[in-house]
Amino acid sequence: MIDIHTHILPDMDDGARSEAESLLMLQAAVQNGIGTIVATPHFSQRYVSKKPDVLVKTDRLQQLVLENGLDLQILPGQEVRIYDELITDYNLGKIMTLANSRYMLIEFPANQIPSCAERIFYELEVMGIKPIIAHPERHLVFLEDPEKLYSFVRRGALAQLTTSSILGFFGKNVQKFSHQLIDANLIHVVASDTHNLHKRPFNLSEAYEKIFQKHGIEQVDYLGNNAYSIVMDETIYPKEPILISRKKGLGIFKR
Repeated sequence: MIDIHTHILPDMDDGARSEAESLLMLQAAVQNGIGTIVATPHFSQRYVSKKPDVLVKTDRLQQLVLENGLDLQILPGQEVRIYDELITDYNLGKIMTLANSRYMLIEFPANQIPSCAERIFYELEVMGIKPIIAHPERHLVFLEDPEKLYSFVRRGALAQLTTSSILGFFGKNVQKFSHQLIDANLIHVVASDTHNLHKRPFNLSEAYEKIFQKHGIEQVDYLGNNAYSIVMDETIYPKEPILISRKKGLGIFKR
C-alpha cells in the first residue's frame, strides 16, 4: 500500500519529534502493510519546511530505513497551506509536489476557503500541476456546503480522505460525510495523515477494509490505484463527480 500524506520527518512540524519516534512510526507502517510513504511536512506560516530541507531529511530517513532492515520506500513531499504567493514560491524552489510528480497536496485553513484559491488552482493546472485538497471531509466549509468541494473537483482538483475520518475517529458526522463523499466520487485517494503512534497512527489497511465493506472492491482498487499513479507521476482519470445538495449536507451536520 501507498500512503501519500504523512508527518514522519523528525522535528519539522507537529509530527515526529525525533529520529527515534520516526523509526517507531516507520516500523508501524510496515506492520500496517504499507510499502511506500510520501513524507509531507506542513509548509505554512507556522511550519516552514522548505523543499531543500525536506529532501535532506527524506534521504536521511531512507538511510534509517535501510539501516534497520525495513522494506519501505520514503519519498519527499509537502502539505502546502494555500496562500497568495504559492506559485511564486514554487517557482523559487521553496515548495514541491508529491514525490516530484505533477500532484501537489494543498491544505485550506480550517474554517475558510481563501479568496485566492480558485486563481491558484487555475494557475497550477495551467502549469501542469494537479492540486489535491487535503482532508476536505474535516473542513468546516465543505461540511456545511458540499457544493463548494464539488465545484473544485468539477474544475479539475482532486481530494484526499483521511483514514481516521472513515474509521470514526473524528466523530460520526465526519464519518458519515466521508462515505457520502466517496459515493459522490468526490474522493480520489485515501491517506493516513499520520502525526504519531497515538492520536494519528498508520491505519490504512483498516480504512481500506471499511471502504470495502461499505463501497466494494472496485472503490478500494480505484483509490489504491490513484495513490500509485500519484507516486509514479501517472495520469489519474477521475470518476464523474455527483453533487451533494446543500440541504442534505446541512441536515447531517447539526451543531
